[in-house]
Amino acid sequence: MIFQILLSMESKTFRALVLGGTGEVGRELVKQLITHPAFTRVTVLGRRAFDEIQSDKLVFKQVDFDKLHEFEEAFTDTEVAYCCLGTTRGKAGKDGFIKVDRDYVLTSAEILKKAGCSHFHLVTSHGANKDSMFLYQKIKGEAEEGVAALNFDRVSIYRPGLLLCERRERRLLEGVAQTLAKGFDWRNRMSVPVETVAKAMVTNTLCPPERPSENNAPLKEIITHDDILRLGID
Repeated sequence: MIFQILLSMESKTFRALVLGGTGEVGRELVKQLITHPAFTRVTVLGRRAFDEIQSDKLVFKQVDFDKLHEFEEAFTDTEVAYCCLGTTRGKAGKDGFIKVDRDYVLTSAEILKKAGCSHFHLVTSHGANKDSMFLYQKIKGEAEEGVAALNFDRVSIYRPGLLLCERRERRLLEGVAQTLAKGFDWRNRMSVPVETVAKAMVTNTLCPPERPSENNAPLKEIITHDDILRLGID
């Protein structure tokens, strides 16, 4: 795998776009992209100024996610896009959660497809399933299905377990789960640091797919929790 990455790095560079760059996974991803020589420009789209990370490679564009079609120009000239958008029902309510985790994702993906983006990465969750009886897994699954239906040349869907991070916003139940995971899940069977998820996304971008599609058909990859650990840990 390392040999494949080195070959890719020598022959290809990327102009990347990140949605959800202020979230825990998105912020870590931006940090890794701007320090990697394979990425010549990293555009972050968001509601509010993104000034906590400084780099000559970094471009911030402010958009209104409720009116994304008015900001289509912000999505242009992108070869690879990473979607880390997400909220919680507790923070945004049921309708707000659906809007962010499914509708914003799908609208962004539609615009990127139209703009010529070839590789779309989407972070969802372990257990994502459009037929689930649980709202969280159901909406994540619907987002996955909608993105795959757009027929990007390559779609990479990441399903991590519990994310380990120091959140800026307080989430009581998740905080308890993280504390337990840090103490007992030392082999990361159920949890994973956000740094590992971000590194897995970068690594997967640079690697040729392990199971190429036939006849140049659109490729959909499901990167499971175990796959994330394999890709994201040296």
